Amino acid sequence: MWGRAGLSWRWNMRRRLCTVVPRRIEDEGDWFYSSEWWGSDTESEFNGNNVFRSVSDKGNGVVSVLAYPSSRPNKLYWPETEKLLHQRYAEMHPGYEHNGQFRILGYQWRVLRFNDTTRQSTAKVMAAYRESEPGSICLMQQADCLAIPYTKSMVSLGLSTIASSSYDLMAAVHGKKRMRILCIGHGGGSLPLFLASKIQGAVIHVVEIDPIVISASVQAMGFPAFSVMTPSGERALSKPDTIDDIMWKGIHERLYLYESDAEKFVLENKDLYDIIFIDAYDGDDIFPNKLWDPHSRFLKSLSNQLHPKHGTVVVNLHADTGTSNPNESISYFYQRLLPMGKYVYRICKAYKDVLIGKDQTCNRKTGCGLGFAISVPWVCNTSLVVCRGFGLDSGFVNKDEKNAILTKIRTDDPCRPKRAAYRGEAAPLGRLTVAKPPHWGGSTTAEPPH
Repeated sequence: MWGRAGLSWRWNMRRRLCTVVPRRIEDEGDWFYSSEWWGSDTESEFNGNNVFRSVSDKGNGVVSVLAYPSSRPNKLYWPETEKLLHQRYAEMHPGYEHNGQFRILGYQWRVLRFNDTTRQSTAKVMAAYRESEPGSICLMQQADCLAIPYTKSMVSLGLSTIASSSYDLMAAVHGKKRMRILCIGHGGGSLPLFLASKIQGAVIHVVEIDPIVISASVQAMGFPAFSVMTPSGERALSKPDTIDDIMWKGIHERLYLYESDAEKFVLENKDLYDIIFIDAYDGDDIFPNKLWDPHSRFLKSLSNQLHPKHGTVVVNLHADTGTSNPNESISYFYQRLLPMGKYVYRICKAYKDVLIGKDQTCNRKTGCGLGFAISVPWVCNTSLVVCRGFGLDSGFVNKDEKNAILTKIRTDDPCRPKRAAYRGEAAPLGRLTVAKPPHWGGSTTAEPPH
């Protein structure tokens, strides 16, 4: 979920930064295409077709999914994707190739909303059917496409940071080692799906409190149904259906989507995670206090489940830089290092103190780790990163130290973007180009904007 930025401000900034120099856009989730699903100065954001609507009893109000036409990929590339789907079917069902002719109906943006106002997440979805079953339409979320800037920020910063500590990310990317990932907050599922598709060794646990959100992601946003788990810890489906297996084989087996309260899941779970992503705002745009209170059972249990040498936590926060900080007990030093509002500052300090504070030990050093926060362009969000690697004394670093570390991250990260999809404050943001699996979404080449 992301904070509300004024439409005119966002649009003017987009024109100023995106049209200075025409460029080819390879990333279909580039912010250049945001007008297709966000709305513009002349076109309402509510012109989308409502494809899902239900009422939540978990604090999210009315949960809905709106569909908008997508201009990419061009129809010229659809036959290539249809051929790839047929090849996958033939490999899995030899002798029945004639039943595996696929036809693409089109691509859409699907936007998950709470209470008709808050955009929770956005994904690109492909609709297709088999010619032998024309009445059976399947949806496939495009795993390569991260449409929201803060999801790009979370993924890029998280993987760049852990790769620059003691963790061998490339071994996990190529499936040579297991990478355990926890995602708290599911939404449409674009972040865990992206990670599972890019990192062959990733095993991803996703925790979502609202069953309506889970239903919306599977039924209307093309998230793999085989990932859904039961309260007993078993797969809700004993085996994936034929179409799901064709689209997601090798990926959905490593996704585990649990319906659970985050605190309850963390307290009962005993797994050790290499990296944890947290994006858990509710329908009222509130980040629950129990998920950041430094004295809460949640943070203490989360600390116990974070790898002691390289464990990394990435948290999406709504920026509140306009909020004054009248608390005189907060030192001038910390206020200079974190020029942000009191609310975000308190969350950042809580995660830093609990995860890498004086009670934590890394590489035989007490209070060891790195914490920093990066503002995300286009939307009013901040990405908080806390990592137990680097062998640094714990604390938030100042601007010069942060720039030096981020320069190291850009240099060391084998998965860094070839080109940032947008520019932010000293942040290596953009589309990751790692171990690309078979891409069912057609070509990702776009004409240069004018």
